[in-house]
Amino acid sequence: MPPSSFAIHKTIETYLDCHPEERDALPGLLAMLDRPVDATARTALPGHVTCSAVVIDRDRRVLHIGHRLTGLLLCPGGHVEAGDRTLLAAAVREVCEETGLRPGDLCLTPQFLDEPIDVDVHDIDANPAKGEPAHQHFDVRFAFYLTAEQTPALALQGEEVAGAQWLSYADVRSTTLRAKLLAAEADGLGGGPEPVSANALIHDGRGRYLLHLRDDREGMWEPWVLALLGGKRSRDDASLEATLRRELAEEVPGLVPAGLVPFAVQEATSIDGLAVPISVYAGRWNGDAEAVDLREGVLLKWFTVDILDRLRLSPGLGDLIRRYAAEHPTVQEPPTVARLLTGETPAGTALHVVGVHLHLEHEGKVLLGLRHPDSAYAGRTWHALAGHLEAEAATAGLAREAYEEAGLVIDPADLELVHTVHTVDRPVARPRIQLFFRPRHWEGTPEVREPDRCLAWEWWDAKDLPEPIVPYTRVAIEGIRAGRPYSELGWER
Repeated sequence: MPPSSFAIHKTIETYLDCHPEERDALPGLLAMLDRPVDATARTALPGHVTCSAVVIDRDRRVLHIGHRLTGLLLCPGGHVEAGDRTLLAAAVREVCEETGLRPGDLCLTPQFLDEPIDVDVHDIDANPAKGEPAHQHFDVRFAFYLTAEQTPALALQGEEVAGAQWLSYADVRSTTLRAKLLAAEADGLGGGPEPVSANALIHDGRGRYLLHLRDDREGMWEPWVLALLGGKRSRDDASLEATLRRELAEEVPGLVPAGLVPFAVQEATSIDGLAVPISVYAGRWNGDAEAVDLREGVLLKWFTVDILDRLRLSPGLGDLIRRYAAEHPTVQEPPTVARLLTGETPAGTALHVVGVHLHLEHEGKVLLGLRHPDSAYAGRTWHALAGHLEAEAATAGLAREAYEEAGLVIDPADLELVHTVHTVDRPVARPRIQLFFRPRHWEGTPEVREPDRCLAWEWWDAKDLPEPIVPYTRVAIEGIRAGRPYSELGWER
């Protein structure tokens, strides 16, 4: 089935949101889309929708072909066929049929994505041989980059095409398209492929990776496979990181990974066969995957590297995760409790959680952060900058947390242990060793870098601490002021 008038109308309205000044130039198209007819049918009069591909190479030139019937030099394009899922798909099919390019030779541009770059109205003369009266073509045009560095040789369709030329933006024959290209050039429209989607490689810091089972529906990209969370960029996204955070908020509200950083560009293939460069960001989250509010897809689950070969994964994903694991050797699967108890520790040993904390002083005040209301621990409560250790030394772990959470630069060698709190929240809870370190030197101004965990950093008089405050944090600060190196909290005497 070709795209419906409703779908086409939505595409055109999206285009007119960007170019409202052109609404008065498209009355015939808009009127036709309001009628109960197939707007793409060749029999639709006084005109019908066609599609063209604006193919751009690395030298910022646009592909044009000689049209045998009209003698004009045009962008490749033509009529929508019954098997075309969307107008974009029609444009891809037409350019491949007329020039010999493959869909994988093309990718979308960040400036226009899957939205039209231009809509042109032109008159078509009557063709008595085909029984066609004079009519109009409402040509919807989509922009693509060539993926290859070298412009590929073309295999032109001889029946309809007489030669091809690559024209600079300034020499493009269509006046409306030329204006769009020259305007977009200032916004970075070049010729090289750029990522137009963003995915999250989420790990828990202990060797597990979060994968998302996609829906099995018609028209779904990569249905029924395990993939990374994420999605395609929209024109309202300020950056690819903004794309990723928006997609996560839509797919899994409340899942906000910490420390998102670009890791790799993954190559994928769209449902229309286009090449899709995806920017992959790595970030840490250690929540319960089965407890989150999953609004897209079938399930969300943690997996370890050793099981990847047994899963149906998005193409290339297994190698991507293995690469990340190899380049980040501290992110390893922890030994199981059973192995610990039967191997390295005597029977009856209770495993303790180790936390590291920053005791930062400035002009008689100490730095505390107000934890996010949705934090799993101590929401809306003041607390020292803190974190749990990965497979690393305590000082290295705290230096890492200080940078990730507040942008502070601290050399682990400059950290000195000033207090230890041995605490337990309740009899059945796992005991904790809370280490407080004071830096002899540090650089930077505290800033909120993980807003899902901390709302604000503020300096407080050590003698007048805020409420509410994490109890063992108060105990530690008071112990440091009194010169005591050790405290206990929650243990029964």
